[in-house]
Amino acid sequence: MNGHVKSMHFQQFMEPATTLLSLLLLMAVDSTRTVAASRNQQCGNSLQQTLKLTRLAHKESVDLIKRYKASQGELSELFCKVSVSDVPDPNISGMEPPERLLSIYTHLQAFFPHFKRVYEQQTDLQSPTSPLLTELTMVSARSSTLSAQLNNFYQSVFPNLPIQEPAGRPTSLPPPQNIFQQKVYGCVVLKTYKEFLSNVSRELRTLKSKVCRRRIQLNSIFF
Repeated sequence: MNGHVKSMHFQQFMEPATTLLSLLLLMAVDSTRTVAASRNQQCGNSLQQTLKLTRLAHKESVDLIKRYKASQGELSELFCKVSVSDVPDPNISGMEPPERLLSIYTHLQAFFPHFKRVYEQQTDLQSPTSPLLTELTMVSARSSTLSAQLNNFYQSVFPNLPIQEPAGRPTSLPPPQNIFQQKVYGCVVLKTYKEFLSNVSRELRTLKSKVCRRRIQLNSIFF
């Protein structure tokens, strides 16, 4: 068999092999894109669920402040306007999405001991059947649920950047207070929490384009 015939046989052998390889590559790319699209859909769904829960918590915090003021007697409208130290910052910090999500999570954690202190103080000031105590319990429970949801969302989007739980000294709480100071403190805590949730809602809407859609763009570039 001369060289020309051998070359023809080799070409005839390679053509289907090349075609098969191309098909396999296309299938691999298509499969990768399908998986990527599914993951980004999950990202969007998880973020939307987190945003929905945040909005619900914000609505409840608005209702709670109204209930709180109504139960504090005279001068209740002035309580939230007084400056109080040692209350968590409602602002979100960080430059990149992981840092800002982590800031949301840690700031939310910082409110928990303050909720507990406000509840304890209001237990002494209100009757056992007061609706305010029930609403304080509900808001505290909702914040715990939101914290868990934020944790799950963060872990799903940034699996290689585990959440670092707050370390160092415990959250600073105010020293013993008189009745007027307790009423002021409770109102400021709840008002600050409402502001924080408003900031979180705005931040999550911004993160949707920075986190979930960015994944789609990166997958499009590489495939």
